[in-house]
Amino acid sequence: MTTADLHTLTGAYVLHALAPDERAEFERHLQICPACTQEVRELNATAVRLGMAVAATPPPALKSRVMQQIAAERQDPPRVQYRGKHSESRQRRRRRASRFALAACLAAAAGLGGVAVWQNQEAKDARLEAQRSQKQVEQLAAVLAAPDAQVAAVKLPSNARGTVVVSKDRDKAAFLASGLPEPPQGKVYQLWFNDGGTMRPAGLVDPARTDSATLMDGPLDAASGMGITVEPAGGSPKPTSDPVALVNFPA
Repeated sequence: MTTADLHTLTGAYVLHALAPDERAEFERHLQICPACTQEVRELNATAVRLGMAVAATPPPALKSRVMQQIAAERQDPPRVQYRGKHSESRQRRRRRASRFALAACLAAAAGLGGVAVWQNQEAKDARLEAQRSQKQVEQLAAVLAAPDAQVAAVKLPSNARGTVVVSKDRDKAAFLASGLPEPPQGKVYQLWFNDGGTMRPAGLVDPARTDSATLMDGPLDAASGMGITVEPAGGSPKPTSDPVALVNFPA
């Protein structure tokens, strides 16, 4: 795969749509390509913002129609050299517009149960306030946009998709899930930091949301990874069930 080909895989990487060998090759590319690293962070952040919007049930044929359009649309690789201020400015505007358009299309296609639609500012603010405090929202956004943010995929049951974003500079981690099945009645998904085999509580996932972005409670400290278990409503001080997911943090 050429470098130009690798530049076009940011959207597929964010949605965990790459084959294992392609993912491994693209992650090696991320280590030496600041432009793609930044684009991955921005697409992740955009997907989170879209996921926080109000959801409406789409027509049954929408997903297949959008997927067909995405498959037929060729993405131009980003240019790594610019000539002149005006050329650079135009190129940045084009890339910014294409990134957000791609993120919107991907969220629509993989929104998994709903189409994200923006409501007016008052309705959005009220919804965010009901879900979490403004401080948590700001901390979540800061982790997703942190310059040192690193991303790892989380294998979840029922073909759900998960991502953990880690910022050592901010000593925080965030967990993003899409299509997560509802836990049994009276149960909740609980997040844990893995401190050398000892699980430390790291917060709960809203059981009413199949698509969510959660700022994990507490600092990273020496945690080497994270886990997810199904616990009684309100959570547990220690895991009471086998983990539904375990993942090591990016090195």
